Amino acid sequence: MIRCRKAAAVIFLICLAAINVFCCPDVVFAEKASDRNIQKLAKKQVKGGTIVELDKDYENGVLVYEITMLKGKKEYELTYRASDSKLISYGWEMQSYYVKRGRGKIISIDKCRELAKKQIKVKTIASIVQKRSHGVDLYKVKAQKGSKKYELKINARTGKLLEYEWKLTVKKKNNPQYIGAERAKKIALEKTQGGTAVKVKFEMDDGVPVYEVDVIKDELEYEIKIHARSGRVLEIDVESVYD
Repeated sequence: MIRCRKAAAVIFLICLAAINVFCCPDVVFAEKASDRNIQKLAKKQVKGGTIVELDKDYENGVLVYEITMLKGKKEYELTYRASDSKLISYGWEMQSYYVKRGRGKIISIDKCRELAKKQIKVKTIASIVQKRSHGVDLYKVKAQKGSKKYELKINARTGKLLEYEWKLTVKKKNNPQYIGAERAKKIALEKTQGGTAVKVKFEMDDGVPVYEVDVIKDELEYEIKIHARSGRVLEIDVESVYD
């Protein structure tokens, strides 16, 4: 009798699985079909590129696909919103072993601004900061055009574009439970005792809502994480702008 009951249970489970496959194919195969769709979109965006990584993650509470691709000397990073397959960020960087330090004098900030404007086709550049990374002198350029926020890295000696990225900006309604970006910026500047807040970003860090504030002061760059509800400083990272 016990064996008969076990056999009946097994048959029932098999039948249930079969019903799900044949009667609800969209539910069973939706995730796989969506993955394929995103891969097709990425290959159209970077023609001739090879997908080396595809991940799902939550960005500001939104499910997204993050794709890494290789093509020639560049590595590409693309982010698609899962709900409507919209491309919300796009960028590339020269792979490190192709980057040359360059010779000669460092180009002026005005020359760098001119090069950046040609790349993004904007009238105004928000900020330009000179840095040194892995022995390479470069300019980090930020600008806004419409709903896109741009960030470029330009070789300070050769004027060659080393990194290019844009992200869609979305206006968010103020949440009364959170302290707000302006309050977070003020807290960060109090911690650094002055400087310039160049970036404020809201994100979920392991389920904890935080504001991440970047502050430049003298030759140091601070990255400060602040609890979005209490205003408590959770973490401070400091590095030289030349590092």
